[in-house]
Amino acid sequence: MSAVSKAMYMPLQIATSVAGGLLAGRIFTEIWQRVNPDDEEPDPKDLSRSTREVFIAAAVQGVIVGLVRAVLARGQAKGFAALTDEDLS
Repeated sequence: MSAVSKAMYMPLQIATSVAGGLLAGRIFTEIWQRVNPDDEEPDPKDLSRSTREVFIAAAVQGVIVGLVRAVLARGQAKGFAALTDEDLS
């Protein structure tokens, strides 16, 4: 990848990362509200919540974050390659 391509790619990568984090957080909140509408997502420091509930919430959140990051990174790489005719690897 050329220096110009790297300079163009970095701001795109940062913006996509921030947007992905916000999107993943929103998706997790929506899912948690549908599973447990009377309650907000558990805070790991809240000792009144069960350990099982906290771990399940963390696992679901991790899966969502990983999936959103992969989808966005893949789309970003394909779009960038289509625009610049350069491979990111």
